Amino acid sequence: MTVMTLSALVQKFFTDKLYTQMEASPHTISSYRDTFRLLLKFAGEKTGKAPTMLSVNDLDAEMIGVFLDDIENVRKNAARSRNTRLAAIRSFFRFVAVHEPAYMLHCQRILSMPSKRYVKRNVEFLDALEMQALLNAPDCSTWIGRRDHAVLTIALQTGLRASELVNLQCCDIVLETGAHVRCLGKGRKLRATPLRRETIGAMKTWLKERCGSDHDPLFPTMRGDKMSRDALEHLVKRHMKTASRSCSSLIGKRISPHILRHSTAMDLLHHGVDQAVIALWLGHESIETTQVYIHADMTLKEKALAKMSNPSVKFGRYKPDDKLLSFLENL
Repeated sequence: MTVMTLSALVQKFFTDKLYTQMEASPHTISSYRDTFRLLLKFAGEKTGKAPTMLSVNDLDAEMIGVFLDDIENVRKNAARSRNTRLAAIRSFFRFVAVHEPAYMLHCQRILSMPSKRYVKRNVEFLDALEMQALLNAPDCSTWIGRRDHAVLTIALQTGLRASELVNLQCCDIVLETGAHVRCLGKGRKLRATPLRRETIGAMKTWLKERCGSDHDPLFPTMRGDKMSRDALEHLVKRHMKTASRSCSSLIGKRISPHILRHSTAMDLLHHGVDQAVIALWLGHESIETTQVYIHADMTLKEKALAKMSNPSVKFGRYKPDDKLLSFLENL
């Protein structure tokens, strides 16, 4: 019985499993692709073989471990990025174990590799004054400035993910009664997010200037193409730099399109919106995901502290009345 080569297995994994069976999203496929580009290039350099000539046995648990260490120590990726790469590798070797049982033990060694634990930091976000400073940053006397202002307005009001923002089409904005923006979110879930009055006005102005057909990108580049995620991130950082000149609290803040999403969630929380509604607003799979905003919100914690009164009863300190208990107490 002929055993498939590593090259054939990788191609079959992407074409049969990811594209055909799972119908994975472009973002997932892109992430898996980048993982294997890095892994095959790394293993090729270590073994002296061209990536096409590598075998399944070349990608053993030891090689995977060294690769993951390189991801952290040389490429300076965080533990979460390391775990994302490992998840893609595990998915591939589960596929190999099913299609080539001869590699079962080899695959089990890799599948047993643990993810790395990491410190979960509180989310970063912008407050109301900082969000307003960011919205005021684009130069609306230019086409680019007006487009960027529309992008930031939608981003801060809806909390859409970066991928959802760049994939918006002109037909996704509904400005009649019950104005909202539609998007295909994570996990292929369709959701609609209502728009405020000022956002409706900004989008009417932009759509009138945009003059695109229904399926044209809502926020195009100057060439009319769909904006990339990298372009969106550059846009946010550029205007954040401008906004920091008028809002000193922005100086030194880490900023990305995802920070704008966090800012929307915190703004909703500060206005008393229920946690379950925020989860629906952001398209979270579980309400537990939304709890990170409660943990990060010092304002809510301070309000809770203000409601607490000092206890009227004074509590004394326990004093052991036995030598042995006293000895144990002092250990």
